[in-house]
Amino acid sequence: MNVSDVKDVNAQMLQQYQRNENVSAGVDKQAGSAAVKPEETVDLSTMAKDIQQAKVEVSKVPDVREEKVQQIKAQVDKGTYNVSGAEIANKMVGESLVDLFA
Repeated sequence: MNVSDVKDVNAQMLQQYQRNENVSAGVDKQAGSAAVKPEETVDLSTMAKDIQQAKVEVSKVPDVREEKVQQIKAQVDKGTYNVSGAEIANKMVGESLVDLFA
């Protein structure tokens, strides 16, 4: 009699359970041996330090660039400030994309 030709439902369930246990035991063995390897470590502290330093540097940059504001104000007062509609549209679309992905 071939084992795969068992007609009894209980016997089939038992066989399936045993197959699952064998697969599960193999996975547990692999997971256990992977956890023992000390050479497989990840050090995120360097990246975390870099990110923290970047945040500090960004916080030092002023929100408003006064020299740029004064320059544009002077151009507006003289009537020489001219921005094309295409430039405005490009900035608006660019800001919208940044807002979507931020």
